[in-house]
Amino acid sequence: MNWTRAEAYDLMTSWTESESLRHHMLAVEAAVVAYAEREGADTELWAATALLHDFDYERHPHLGPDGHPFVGVAYLRDLGAPEEMLDAIMGHADHTGVARTTRLARVLYACDEVTGLITAAALVRPDKDVRSVAIPSLKKKFKDKAFARGVVRDDVRRGAEELGVELWDHIATVLAAMQARAADLALDGRRATD
Repeated sequence: MNWTRAEAYDLMTSWTESESLRHHMLAVEAAVVAYAEREGADTELWAATALLHDFDYERHPHLGPDGHPFVGVAYLRDLGAPEEMLDAIMGHADHTGVARTTRLARVLYACDEVTGLITAAALVRPDKDVRSVAIPSLKKKFKDKAFARGVVRDDVRRGAEELGVELWDHIATVLAAMQARAADLALDGRRATD
């Protein structure tokens, strides 16, 4: 494989049936690519990494050496994936114990959890449109521990700290990236009629 975005997308969709999990990986991709473009990084590699960070989760949801992300990383290694990709995918999951030593690894970790908060904030809106979500509303929801309970606020904070970016500047970057890809994420209001 050349590890293009298109190849990664095909692999991700072949392993993942869940639309919500696919949308999560697309949201993380949008945010990671926004950072790649800003920093002049390899957008194809960063996009592929983001698209594949959870591709094995549906098949191997348990944590540990025979689960996510170990199984996916072993599969990618057999396909000849670059170490930078593999290290970033391992580092996005704290339970692996893999340190986030590259910029890609830190960006992936920082973008992963916060996309869940933004998605939840969009889906509780009557219009179900991420383009209507604003930072003041996210600040309130971030403080409300009952909202989007699965989003670990400490991980969101740690991600921004590891990036060396102020928390709300980081969240604004991720929000803008998701807003730009609203249709791809099914957060463009179409669910308001469901």
